[in-house]
Amino acid sequence: MAETNTPELLRRPLYVYDLPPEVLTTLSLKSDASIPVEAPPSPPSEERLDSELVGTQACSLCSIGFSSVLDQRSHQKSDWHHYNLKLKLRSANPVSEVDFEKLIGDLDESLSGSDTSDSDGDEDDAGRKETTLTALLKKQANLAEKRSSPTPDEADGEDGTSPRQGKGKPPLVWFTSSVLPQNNYFGVYRAILSGEDLRDETKLVDVIRRKQLEPLSIPRVPKDGPLPTVAYKGPHFFLCMIGGGHFAAMVVSLAPRQNKSSGALNREATVLAHKTFHRYTTRRKQGGSQSANDNAKGAAHSAGSSLRRYNEQALVEDVRDLLKEWKGLLDTSELLFIRATGATNRRTLFGPYEGQVLKHNDTRIRGFPFNTRRATQNELMRSFIELTRLKVREINPEDEVKPKKEDPHPAKASTPKPAKPKLTEEEETALLHTSQIQALIRRSKLPALLAYLKNNDLTPDYQFQPPEQNHHSPTPLLFAAHQNAAPLVLGLLTRGGASPLITNKDGKTAFELAGDRSTRDAFRVARSELGEDKWDWEAASVPAALSKADADKRDEREKKERESKEAERRRAGEERLRTEGPKVDDKRRKAGGLAAAAPMKSAQEKREEEARGLTPEMRMKLDRERRARAAEERLRRMQAGG
Repeated sequence: MAETNTPELLRRPLYVYDLPPEVLTTLSLKSDASIPVEAPPSPPSEERLDSELVGTQACSLCSIGFSSVLDQRSHQKSDWHHYNLKLKLRSANPVSEVDFEKLIGDLDESLSGSDTSDSDGDEDDAGRKETTLTALLKKQANLAEKRSSPTPDEADGEDGTSPRQGKGKPPLVWFTSSVLPQNNYFGVYRAILSGEDLRDETKLVDVIRRKQLEPLSIPRVPKDGPLPTVAYKGPHFFLCMIGGGHFAAMVVSLAPRQNKSSGALNREATVLAHKTFHRYTTRRKQGGSQSANDNAKGAAHSAGSSLRRYNEQALVEDVRDLLKEWKGLLDTSELLFIRATGATNRRTLFGPYEGQVLKHNDTRIRGFPFNTRRATQNELMRSFIELTRLKVREINPEDEVKPKKEDPHPAKASTPKPAKPKLTEEEETALLHTSQIQALIRRSKLPALLAYLKNNDLTPDYQFQPPEQNHHSPTPLLFAAHQNAAPLVLGLLTRGGASPLITNKDGKTAFELAGDRSTRDAFRVARSELGEDKWDWEAASVPAALSKADADKRDEREKKERESKEAERRRAGEERLRTEGPKVDDKRRKAGGLAAAAPMKSAQEKREEEARGLTPEMRMKLDRERRARAAEERLRRMQAGG
């Protein structure tokens, strides 16, 4: 019978307080304490969902997405982002937003003061920032200890149980059952068990059996209508979250309510009371309240800061009034699940204040043993479902560590590259001579080249080093011929005594490497000056001798030919312009060129052109001067005619 119902049991959620009989009868505590603890599922991030739908803005450091660029910029100014940057500089892993809120839980000051509004008018003071950062660094060791073992003052325990239940225990208790497949286990959160229940863990199966509740048959009530009295008589939990100006509270009955229309397997939670508040107390994603910023940097004097201070006080009053109204439900609740990060939020709930309802030393207080989101009614219901649902997990036994077999074909050790042999002093000197001689040839420094060879006792046929890199032109003469340096070729042959018979690795002489006529003529001039008996010029492939005067005449003749060709080219271009260009009348050219081709202007046009741009007073003065000159001209003509 159990095997027949097993697939159906695993397909539907199992409520801890209303388990099927086949599960209760076969349930037993898992004795193996080395079972790895399954991390509870984290709630999906609202920002991440928005980023997947709207945009691609994200912070890779904090692993969070944003729906707009403004949200991303606000996050980059937040304390959480700044703290992760400091961790990255110290090569540490970044923390999540929940962990960061726990870190600053006991600090009444903001890390960087970034929660201050831009309109606050407060100038950032470097000394105060340093004081705040120093305070956080001094308390980090204590905060890390509090994260691993929460104190009674902290409602949000890391392991989800009361500190009195033991330090370092896993959040889930595992059970075996014959209705499960092999290597599958049931898990129950320790947080829903009281300290008395956990005192003897060997009897946890009996505790779970005693906690089973009969479903309530509650008639459907109208919207916003009161529940019947029977709903308030059973056991119930109080769940509360506060942070960032958001507050949500809920009282949920543990007795399942049967939905007749959906069958006997469907159970619904009965919410006895719920309430949410939201007040503007912090700038979005800044990670600190206005009071924390005031404590760290002094009171700001802006409209935004005043509004946030008022809302903080209003939120405190609203929450405390609600707790007083629900005092009867809180006093009869089996457990109180509270998430209140930060000293300000804990003072809001735990006071001390007159008529205080919640006490920080209440043994019923629990934290949520998993990550939670913003305080909303939906988040509280999700947390309640997560707490009260039986977990099913498959755990495979650890494989035995087998000794590694020796590889029959071991990898060959890579042979290190041979180090370059150290050069001797002679080799280093030869390399230096090679670089210096080649540099002088490239710059056509014949006197310096000859002086260098003489001062260092080097032959004009010095072999460049290393030979494999200078196989094309291994001597100064071959290198000069290859560079088409005619003066250097003539100087090396006549003054330096270089041999034109030496060939390179390709069997070519220096003359055969010459690339222009002037360089080849330098070899013929050297043959003329040195004589036929100096070298075997035929073996060197040098043509007949050519005197210096003949070579100069040839150069002069070639120069004149080039100049005449250039002059002829220019004359042809001018002639083409005259024949193909625009025609100009000879009379106009004689009268003044192209300027004379313009139409003649009348006297009136000339006067208007002269007066253009003048003020009326200047025009009147110009007219008087013109009339005076005309009168003088008439008088002069009359006197000449009389």
